[in-house]
Amino acid sequence: MSDEVSSGWELTESDPSVFTELLNTLGVPYIVDDLYSLDPEALSALQPLHALIFLFKWLPSSSEPSSSEGQYDTDFPGFFAQQTVNNACATLAVINALGNIPSLPSGPQLADLMSFTAGMDPQTCGMAVTSADWLREAHNALSPPSSISLDGLGLPKKAEDAYHFVVYIPIMGSVYELDGLKPYPVRHGEYDDSGEGWSKKAREVIEHRIGTYPPGALEFSLLALREDPLPALQKQLEHLQETENHSEATQVLVKVGNENSKRERWAFENSLRRHNHIGLIHALLVALAKAGQLSSATENATNAMRERIARRREMGLGEMDED
Repeated sequence: MSDEVSSGWELTESDPSVFTELLNTLGVPYIVDDLYSLDPEALSALQPLHALIFLFKWLPSSSEPSSSEGQYDTDFPGFFAQQTVNNACATLAVINALGNIPSLPSGPQLADLMSFTAGMDPQTCGMAVTSADWLREAHNALSPPSSISLDGLGLPKKAEDAYHFVVYIPIMGSVYELDGLKPYPVRHGEYDDSGEGWSKKAREVIEHRIGTYPPGALEFSLLALREDPLPALQKQLEHLQETENHSEATQVLVKVGNENSKRERWAFENSLRRHNHIGLIHALLVALAKAGQLSSATENATNAMRERIARRREMGLGEMDED
């Protein structure tokens, strides 16, 4: 969630490349992938699956969950940190997930943080986590502050939608929801280890939550925290090549190529996020003005935005500002 007071934490995109980069900084050999479906086939393809990170449009609600929304676990034995500053919910969701994965491989800074916060109550733990300068710097690395300030222009302030990250994760035989804005973890009940395992219970909980929003609402994003499949694929490929199993080796080689291509795309996207494009935009606007084309370009952009707003209204989606 965001607000004017963020204690130096910037907004974060719900993008697998951003979360995977954060995991790399934390020394955790996992990745985060987009999840476009909750079908059993889609979830099984991402195994071993450690947690689901859910982004949703935040709406005010009562602090106590209803019976259909799980129950607070006031004696939760695992790691749980409350959100004590704004804009930190993405990284806090990751930390809450990692803190409950047994035998987690991690870098020294994360290991020290987990050791330091052991035994703390949720609020104190959240304050300790969000006070870690190195963690805030890692969080902000791919979400630089805006270089454009609209202060002093007398523009009317408009309320913006707030979005929030939570985690669904299996802990001690039950599926838990770890939401930094809640006082305790929410226990959604036990799951059956056979078949789909914990992901079946998590799917039911998430689908129920999505069902509480208006029909057609699209204010959601789902990410999967999973082990990096590349090392296992490379090892499998080497074995198949040594045994001259060319048919299966070709199939695995395609999977390795897809994973490498994905990482190249992530690296490119993150390089763009690190770059400040304000200078380029300014130069383009100046060039258009000198060529006498700025007015027509502005008009074309305005018309395109009006058409986009009209299409969203026809589809019953949320309103957009013409500005």
